[in-house]
Amino acid sequence: MRILVLGGTAFLSHAVAADAVRRGHEVVCAARGTSGNVPEGATLVKVDRHAPDGLAPLAGIDFDAVVDVATMSYPWVREALRVLGTRARHWTFVSSINVYADAVTAGQNEDAALHEPAESGASALERIEHPHLYGAIKVACENAVRAALDERALIVRSGLIVGPGDVSDRFGYWPARISRGGRVAVPDVPEQPTQVLDVRDLAAWIVGAGEQGIAGTYNGVGPSLPFGNLLDLIVKTVGAPDTDLVPVSEEHLDRAGVQVWRGPKSLPLWVPPEDRGFMAHDHTRAVAAGLTHRPIEDVVRDVLAHERRLGLDREREAGLTPAEEAELLRKPGGEPR
Repeated sequence: MRILVLGGTAFLSHAVAADAVRRGHEVVCAARGTSGNVPEGATLVKVDRHAPDGLAPLAGIDFDAVVDVATMSYPWVREALRVLGTRARHWTFVSSINVYADAVTAGQNEDAALHEPAESGASALERIEHPHLYGAIKVACENAVRAALDERALIVRSGLIVGPGDVSDRFGYWPARISRGGRVAVPDVPEQPTQVLDVRDLAAWIVGAGEQGIAGTYNGVGPSLPFGNLLDLIVKTVGAPDTDLVPVSEEHLDRAGVQVWRGPKSLPLWVPPEDRGFMAHDHTRAVAAGLTHRPIEDVVRDVLAHERRLGLDREREAGLTPAEEAELLRKPGGEPR
């Protein structure tokens, strides 16, 4: 097969291209080439999706499968469909579980209600002022893909993707921190759902779907398990012998200025009550369509190995610094588990 990956230089798109190369496909990666290198064996075609006619180098080429991981740009998706849609046998668009209007209810499947579509708005300010904008843009992109390709389109509503190559720290913070041992501040929400999917499993499913011509809309997420269970599993898998998880109440975290989910001075994977369903979507249809999940213990070990290559003491995109954690644990609000 001749496979086009719109991207191919970072994380999911790189993993898709690498998996396709391993299977012996002819792989073309279309990117600016500034975020990294394409996998060995793939061909880079330089394009700039910000520029008018930025996809012109691809015009007129037939592809058996196209994979698009565009994030916040409806115009990018629309233009790719215009230039390439009629010449592609199969098309995968990576959407997001952010499309769902209800972030509270756990166990929602692909039939749940969505945000109203938004075809514009992608600036940082707009994302802050309108927190559902990301999901609304993804809805508009999904609609465009279905309208253009119908039964040739696979739409993957991804959740939190983790694994080697992830630099967001939204999962890697925990194996890295727990491997160092000592008193570890954790949010006191042991029953909160958590849901992660290894990037290699998602990539393998996407490539396989292109090979088989699988179409439809699926939640591309992993199994959901309680936060407390996940942390205990990380401790058992990579924790130092003196690891001591110290639950800190949400009230105390809030007073201390600790943020949810991501960003500076945060505790990753912690979400507020009004978003708890965000980490508990149903993946029955995707599993029936071939999505598989490696053991979470293997994911944790591989993530820690990646964290060590990056440097455990580096400045992080998310999590607490050692000084912030020490200050948090000096104040009342947490008890050893």
